[in-house]
Amino acid sequence: MVSGGGTGTFAADVDADGDIDGSHFGLGATVRAGSLRGHFECQMAGNADFLGLKLMAVEGRVAGGWASSESGTALLSGNATVNLANGVIFRDVPYEVQLWAGGPGVGRLKLTVIGAFDGVAGDTLPGNGNYDLPTETVATGRITVR
Repeated sequence: MVSGGGTGTFAADVDADGDIDGSHFGLGATVRAGSLRGHFECQMAGNADFLGLKLMAVEGRVAGGWASSESGTALLSGNATVNLANGVIFRDVPYEVQLWAGGPGVGRLKLTVIGAFDGVAGDTLPGNGNYDLPTETVATGRITVR
């Protein structure tokens, strides 16, 4: 089982707007039929804008991945809705999120939106066709991998 929720921080201004960026996240997945199934949500909203948007949300079902309770790591994948809250919504966008178990200062998550937003501010690997956000550290809450 993989679960968690809270806030994360990039500990940097990834979109060059003068704010330290981070997200609110929530997830829950269990092993079913040999792979992970559940739900994942990550939103950059509320405390500060991100990429000039008041909201950027990635929300979708977990359709696959793996988890290791021994290492406290997991990878969740599936298709998501990406809502930019400016009237633009993308549907069925593939994503994956790497997770490391732990609470504040220990737990981490790294979100990649696959096949979209390549080269947009905050992309750590421009040119590969994906939007690879930097790794976030849990600021509040916890990620659990059992």
